[in-house]
Amino acid sequence: MSLHTFPLNVNGDKRMVTARFADTLLFVLRGRLGLTGAKPGCLNGDCGACSVNVDGWPMKSCLMLAVEAIGKEVTTIEGLKDTPIQKAFVENFAFQCGYCTPGFIMNCHALIKQHPDAGDDTIKEWLESNICRCTGYAEIEKAVKSVLENK
Repeated sequence: MSLHTFPLNVNGDKRMVTARFADTLLFVLRGRLGLTGAKPGCLNGDCGACSVNVDGWPMKSCLMLAVEAIGKEVTTIEGLKDTPIQKAFVENFAFQCGYCTPGFIMNCHALIKQHPDAGDDTIKEWLESNICRCTGYAEIEKAVKSVLENK
């Protein structure tokens, strides 16, 4: 169980981390960097609570080794500052308990960036990658649509 030190680009900052090559990005973000916005849920890629963006694409950080992020830009919920989708989640009441919200926001942020003209089918397909046990997805879908309409 040897530890290695390597650089990660997280939220626009180059950070040196010490971890095992077998450690997941989720573990390193939370345990080594103190970025606890990505949540451990299922830990097998089903729920999306741990979603972050890697080079602008959503990634379930429980499925990615931290060393796979070397040379890539990792953005966590802590790295978003007053983005339209964050405001839209609040305005559309697109959360209840909030546990899944950071993962949903990261997924939706990437959706809006990657598909600025997304239609209903694309939105529904992207939202399928995250699970919320508290709400229906109507408010989340409405939040995404409100941002897309105001672009």
